[in-house]
Amino acid sequence: MSKKILNDNLDNIVEEMLIGYSSAYKRAYRKLNNYNSIVYKGHRKDKVSIITGGGSGHEPTFLGLCGEGLADAVACGNIFASPNPQLIFTTAKEIEQKKGVLFVYGNYAGDNLNFDLAEQNCRKNGIETRNVRVWDDILSASKENKKDRRGIAGNMFVVKIAGAAADDGLELEEVTRITEKARDNVNSIGLATRPGLIPGNETPPFILQEDEMEYGVGIHGEPGVERTKIETSDKIVERMYKELKRETNFNKNDEICVLINGLGSSTLLELYIAYYNFEKLLKNDQIIIHDVKIGNFCTCMEMGGFSISIFKLDEELKKYYDFPCCSPYLFTLGKPTKFYEDYEDKEDYKLTINSMEDNNDYDIKIYRSTEGVIQSLNYSDTKNMILYITKKIIENKSYLTEVDSKIGDGDHGIGMYTGMKAIQKEFQKLDNDNNVYKLFEIAGNAMIMSMGGASGVIFGSLFLEGSKNKKGKSIGSKEITEIFNKSLEEIKKIGKAEIGDKTMVDALEPAVNIMKKNINKPLVELLIMAEKESKIGLNNTKNFVAKHGRAKSLGERSIGYQDAGATSVYLIIKSMREYVEGKIK
Repeated sequence: MSKKILNDNLDNIVEEMLIGYSSAYKRAYRKLNNYNSIVYKGHRKDKVSIITGGGSGHEPTFLGLCGEGLADAVACGNIFASPNPQLIFTTAKEIEQKKGVLFVYGNYAGDNLNFDLAEQNCRKNGIETRNVRVWDDILSASKENKKDRRGIAGNMFVVKIAGAAADDGLELEEVTRITEKARDNVNSIGLATRPGLIPGNETPPFILQEDEMEYGVGIHGEPGVERTKIETSDKIVERMYKELKRETNFNKNDEICVLINGLGSSTLLELYIAYYNFEKLLKNDQIIIHDVKIGNFCTCMEMGGFSISIFKLDEELKKYYDFPCCSPYLFTLGKPTKFYEDYEDKEDYKLTINSMEDNNDYDIKIYRSTEGVIQSLNYSDTKNMILYITKKIIENKSYLTEVDSKIGDGDHGIGMYTGMKAIQKEFQKLDNDNNVYKLFEIAGNAMIMSMGGASGVIFGSLFLEGSKNKKGKSIGSKEITEIFNKSLEEIKKIGKAEIGDKTMVDALEPAVNIMKKNINKPLVELLIMAEKESKIGLNNTKNFVAKHGRAKSLGERSIGYQDAGATSVYLIIKSMREYVEGKIK
């Protein structure tokens, strides 16, 4: 297990990091009270606002992309998980200048879902928005499926151009057009020589032997597209160059910017040698090098290895690339005019350590209205059943992490744990209005607003969608079936997944189908059948190729492993059955 120097409560990692960052650079930055968001104090006035963000654990991305000539603010999610929509919306509301907001972020399912929800909220509140999703990782999908690619270190170039276009006073549509043009001119490729490790996880997402390396690895620790024996820098770089050249379609006298990005633990010595090899290949093809950045810009904890990004310029992009910018990690064109000035708030700024005030391990006691089988769930039983689900998911945090680490980035267990703790917290505040549907709604919202990532929106919808705007003092087979059926429809709509895609749908849809066919059966019988079908669906995911999420880039290599989301669905249904049947553990 990799060693990390952290404090006891791992739930506070992001909060503590942001407090440290905003305190260290307090002349230029402030943290939003109660939110994991950093705002540049000198942010644009009467211009389009730029917001970037994503999961934490990639530092200095995304923090280092906020500053003069860059993003005005950054919304920071949990480790390797997107920020939730409330955090993103609050950040936008804080810095928008009535000229519109452009969101620039990596093309991941969780980020797409959460930023989309935030944009909907912005528009409801009169804030015009646009988004640019960065998809520069050329090995994560084919050129024909470019919109399925992941965003990695090339995001730096895209945010740089967005900030410059906004500083030029352009309207939102023009800023978006130029930013999209920048996005479409950035290509990246990476490799790992050792994995990173998420704090709190016992094992990394993949294991590399001392003589192995992984091509096409993701910045969340996802396994790459090919594992090979480690080679010398010149051979590694030559292969990466050929891939980038094929993708970018270099021509003589084309002008480019180059980023050699360390993934966390590779030394500058190694990165400079990589550039030495790369530059020789560029000069041999008579490519003009306009600018070079070398260092750790987009990392994955202590992952070994590096990525190379190419930004192909034309006159318009070159103009905006040469605009001044400054953050603690990204400078261009000498000393900027604003960064060293003191921006004083009208009121004294005080950091509010929100998450640190709530470190409760809630004393969850599970009650049931009867000793035997429960035929219909009243308000108290529904509340306790949901609490029992949270208890069982929390107990299985390590198991879910292990499952997700096989073909994902290993954060599913942490995400579900976070969502369950959020439900427990919200249930401490219940006013006992006797509406059982309200309990599901509260649980779903708690997950969406706490978990981040795709799992937050999707699993939140599992509880939320089928219970919205409904009232009732008890629920049985019919009502449970209706809740899950409506939620399944919404999950398939937002996730665009079907049976066989290796997602939670593989475990949820068979359960819903059997429930619909047996809707008049007693509740316990219904859940027994649903649990059985869900487990079959879960086991079937081992035979499927992943078509969604971070595992999709693995292709055939994802076969043989079960899906983490489907695993959670099975555990949820199993927990419901145990509670109703009176076999709680």
